[in-house]
Amino acid sequence: MSTPDVPPKTMNAVEITTPGGPDVLKLTQRPVPTPGAGEILVRVTAAGVNRPDVLQRAGGYPPPPGASDLPGLEIAGEVVAAGDGASRFPVGARVCALVAGGGYAEYAVVHESNALPVPAGFSDIEAAALPETFFTVWTNVFERGGLVAGETLLVHGGTSGIGTTAIMLAKAFGAKVFATAGTDEKCAECLRLGADLAINYRTQDFAKEVKSATGGGGVEVILDMVGGDYIQKNYEAAAMDGRIVQIAFLNGPKATVDFTRLMMKRLTHTGSTLRARPVAAKASIARALEEKVWPLLAAKTIRPVIHARFPLAEAAAAHALMESSAHVGKIVLVP
Repeated sequence: MSTPDVPPKTMNAVEITTPGGPDVLKLTQRPVPTPGAGEILVRVTAAGVNRPDVLQRAGGYPPPPGASDLPGLEIAGEVVAAGDGASRFPVGARVCALVAGGGYAEYAVVHESNALPVPAGFSDIEAAALPETFFTVWTNVFERGGLVAGETLLVHGGTSGIGTTAIMLAKAFGAKVFATAGTDEKCAECLRLGADLAINYRTQDFAKEVKSATGGGGVEVILDMVGGDYIQKNYEAAAMDGRIVQIAFLNGPKATVDFTRLMMKRLTHTGSTLRARPVAAKASIARALEEKVWPLLAAKTIRPVIHARFPLAEAAAAHALMESSAHVGKIVLVP
């Protein structure tokens, strides 16, 4: 294991100068953060780009109290220092981590319990594409949604970072997967990743297609990041005792819904956010991932889909690509 250099006093970082479009992201100089009790300082070699970063940049998703104002929720890199009581990772260890902010920088701090070792055989770019999506999918699909082998998952946005991860994880754990996407080409990508059915939501009614594919029975779990008019359609597509897990509202958080289906099918409609959850809650998810998912990554049973990488200074271009929805899988920044 290499011995990293002593970190400098200042670092390059990308800040949000004012709420707005991608062009408000600017490279700046910031002090290198100091790890507190139980925290590690990571020299960031790659950082994932996610939809919450876009929302924060636009002014709609402020960081939780105590978190860095810099965007960026997932990183990979090398441990260069540790705070009091932090002993899980030695200096020089390669880690990836879920952070509450501050990922778009050359250095970031994170509580050691929210970090994981880089899976064997993974590059730092691949490792940086893991935390946000894998934490999100695990806690929402498997913990809140209760997906088990033999059931069927419907995931909206099948070619997003969340979608590609959900397809691969659900298949790895023995579930059937249906996915929606906005073009025939993206539907083909969903099938290539292992989806059993891909539905072009621009040309097909996903609720009707799901009912047809299941003999009228519907699907047990739905992972929805769209909201809006999808909520009613999800109720139509869900099976008896189905579980619908809401993680975002790309079509808006408000809808006119007939709740009769909710009652008659005994549906559970739940949801969650990840960023503001306590360190201990995220640590619990990290331990579950390390036990159940990290062996699959090490065995190369599943691997994140990397669409593009950008230098840190080109974060605006990375955000523009994400907002275009032209990507399949993850977008990564490289300091």
